[in-house]
Amino acid sequence: MPADAPVSLSWSLTVYDVDTRCLIRNPEKIADRSSRMNLRTNDDGSVDVYCGPNAPAGFEENWIPTVPGRSWFAYFRVFGPTQPYFDRSWPLGDFERVG
Repeated sequence: MPADAPVSLSWSLTVYDVDTRCLIRNPEKIADRSSRMNLRTNDDGSVDVYCGPNAPAGFEENWIPTVPGRSWFAYFRVFGPTQPYFDRSWPLGDFERVG
């Protein structure tokens, strides 16, 4: 997530199972990460959220576990959107493959 998300309340990223359209089911019982959580923040204020079967070392609190062999999709939500959300001046990038 880029720094300074255009929200007055919070943002969240939630992962869903493609087949069931329900929250992703994983042994950790984690389907989302949000600005209301104690996430690791980068020096510039941005937040890296990771989705995958394994947590990257040092970023476990920013990880949403996925299940190998299961397809998923994600929703990014803003609660209390502010003007940069509406005028699209705050860019939310696409997922990027790491590792």
